Order: sequence, then structure tokens, then C-alpha cells
Amino acid sequence: MSEFDIQDFYRRYVDVINAHQWDRVGDFMDDTVLYHGETVTREQGVANFESITDAIPDLKVEVVRTVFAGDTIGTHAIHRGTPVREWLGVAPNGKSIEVHEITVYKVRDGKFVQMSNVWDIDALREQLSS
Repeated sequence: MSEFDIQDFYRRYVDVINAHQWDRVGDFMDDTVLYHGETVTREQGVANFESITDAIPDLKVEVVRTVFAGDTIGTHAIHRGTPVREWLGVAPNGKSIEVHEITVYKVRDGKFVQMSNVWDIDALREQLSS
């Protein structure tokens, strides 16, 4: 049995997100995931991703920095795209957005078991209101 490569796991996960392959994103999640202190099912997690690209069909994620420590992954990523529907409480205005995100993941047995993220909502609102 080969050793689990958490860096490769995370790279493949980001590739799936950028390809909008929601039928595959669930492969990276455990049956349930602790998300901001609440337990969500894999299906709920996948539905969350689908809702984002429903609002931002051209969404792409650029990972700026990644830190790996044991079973924990910390990232700074930038999400770019042009909203066509309300997202994070902000109505679209036809302009592209760039939102910074900080995320912490915990991995067990080759699956995400915990995910927490912070979005720069104020910057998003400013971009869409100008």
C-alpha cells in the first residue's frame, strides 16, 4: 500500500474544483464533514459547490499559499469570476470579482473530515457596488 500524499490530494481537489467536476468533488469528502462546527453530509457539501458555480459559472480558484502540517492543510486562495446571480448576499452587477479566502482543512483516511473558511465579504461587496 502506498503512503498517502496530502499535497497531491489537495492539488487534485483544486483541479476538480476548477474543472467544476461536482460529480467528483465528493470523492474528496468523508460521508460527513465538520463545516464551521456543524456536521454536513457529503451531498450537502457538493451542493454548496454547485451553488457557487450556479452564481459564478466561470469561477476559477488560484491557490496563493498552502501550508501542510500533519493531517491539516491551510490555504490562501483567490476566487475569480463574474457573478450572474446573487452570491454571499451580494447582487451581481456584470463586473468580475476577486475574493480572497483563507481555509483550514483536516484530512483523515484520505478524505476531508473538517473544512472551515473565511471570505473577504467586505471586498466582494465593494467590488460589486462600485
